[in-house]
Amino acid sequence: MAKAPAAKKLAITQVRSGVGRKFKHRRTMEALGFKKHQQTVVHEDSPAIRGMLRQVHHLVQVSETE
Repeated sequence: MAKAPAAKKLAITQVRSGVGRKFKHRRTMEALGFKKHQQTVVHEDSPAIRGMLRQVHHLVQVSETE
């Protein structure tokens, strides 16, 4: 049986603070797993994660990893 290709992973780093931002944006940052400023979290690339990143693109920096 053929092995499925490995899903891409996204390394997401918080580069701007959530203080003073909309409640919805702060909740999205929390849902992504951020607890501190400058923290990096890794998620599998999926449409749901991409949608969250689109909402808070001005607060984070994204890079693809293997």
